[in-house]
Amino acid sequence: MPRSQNKVASHRRRRKFLKLAKGYWGLRKNVWTVAKNHIEKGLQHAFVGRKLKKREFRKLWIVRINAAARMNGTTYSRLINGLKKNNIDINRKVLADFAMNQPDVFASICKKVA
Repeated sequence: MPRSQNKVASHRRRRKFLKLAKGYWGLRKNVWTVAKNHIEKGLQHAFVGRKLKKREFRKLWIVRINAAARMNGTTYSRLINGLKKNNIDINRKVLADFAMNQPDVFASICKKVA
């Protein structure tokens, strides 16, 4: 019995992969084996990059909160500790936004914590 090949599905799969390779240079964009390897590597980099982006933004928020806290006479660690002790649930993203765009609100938070 001859081996059956699902040509339609394999062709669609290759076409989908080659569509992801659009814009690549040289053989990476139109040769199946080369394109497949570079797309898989690119998707791995994208996955790692999404995790790194979260890490970088958290670092940025912490730096902004620390700078604003020092302008209000405290430090980042004392501010976060005071927020936890007073059961104030504000995440770092919102605190950094207050520090940048609404310094009076951030100052009132610092007074409440201190």
